[in-house]
Amino acid sequence: MAASCLTALCTSPEALAQPSLPAYMDVITGATIPAPDRVAFQNLLALNTGMFELYGSAGQLVQGSILAQHPVILGLFSSAGGRMILYRPGQPVLEGPQVPERYQILKSVGHSVMALGVIVGPHIGKVDDRSWQPAVAAYRVKLQAALDSVGATSLPAEWRANNQALIRENIAFIDRVLTEKVVSFATVQDFAEKQKAALKRNIQWAADTQVTHWMSVLAEWKRMLGTDWAKVYAASNTIYVARQNNVLFSVLAQFFEPQDINSRLMLIETISFTTTPADMLDALTRIISDRTVGETFFGSRYLMDYELMGGDARASIERITKAQGMTTHLPPRVPFGSHQWPTLVTPGEGPASLADLP
Repeated sequence: MAASCLTALCTSPEALAQPSLPAYMDVITGATIPAPDRVAFQNLLALNTGMFELYGSAGQLVQGSILAQHPVILGLFSSAGGRMILYRPGQPVLEGPQVPERYQILKSVGHSVMALGVIVGPHIGKVDDRSWQPAVAAYRVKLQAALDSVGATSLPAEWRANNQALIRENIAFIDRVLTEKVVSFATVQDFAEKQKAALKRNIQWAADTQVTHWMSVLAEWKRMLGTDWAKVYAASNTIYVARQNNVLFSVLAQFFEPQDINSRLMLIETISFTTTPADMLDALTRIISDRTVGETFFGSRYLMDYELMGGDARASIERITKAQGMTTHLPPRVPFGSHQWPTLVTPGEGPASLADLP
């Protein structure tokens, strides 16, 4: 007779089998088990995604440290002529006064002219197309209300006359296309030619109003900060279309030295015209804190202001294009510490401002 054995060791395979699962569990247990290489990839990728969480936590601490030691100025785009916000160590946040309202009037009327060209553009030459008429007719009502209101504004007499002329011509254009029941390219061209000179005047007056205002505000802040101005960080935001000749950045630059550009004065590109002060501060914090990382790991303070892999990628592009018999198209190599304006600076063909146009 076989020697007795411990119960746990003598349990039959049938007894060890898992009990059968009810059918309703199939939706869960039917899941495909990830392949080992996919599990490994996700485990390694988690290092990068986890980095952003760590960045966020550390960023709040770094931001507090920056604001405790340095004044910070943010120049933010807005339809009202921009915002300037001054953060001062140990003091309440100070927001600059709004650009005079005449700026918004000039800009609004100017936009109304160009908007008509955009609205009717897709319908040019389409004889049987009436889809544009209700929207254009409704906009005529707004234009008439605006025309009736110009005289009640505080605009100088010359500005009032110019804006009245622009709005009247808008209305005349609408009346013409509604009567003709078709939008011809010749009509649009005639409208644009009639509006060009007055439109350029509105743009010039609006720009001067905006610049005069912010130059005054920044001059007062610089006087108020005194020697602390040498510690100021400043940043302005821009979307691509407003990157060249960015007004707020250009005004800020007048209060810094050329060597401060890209060092203490930065232009931060965004994906929309407007952004929040909090998002701007986060971006500025990231730039400043990354500079300590670049200095610590690579001995270059401004290295991480640039695409970190960009230099090696450039070498790869040069190697591959040469091997394929292609011409390599790359800009000149520029030092990480370049103080070049973060906009187009090289010569090119054609006009460079409205004043250069006929």
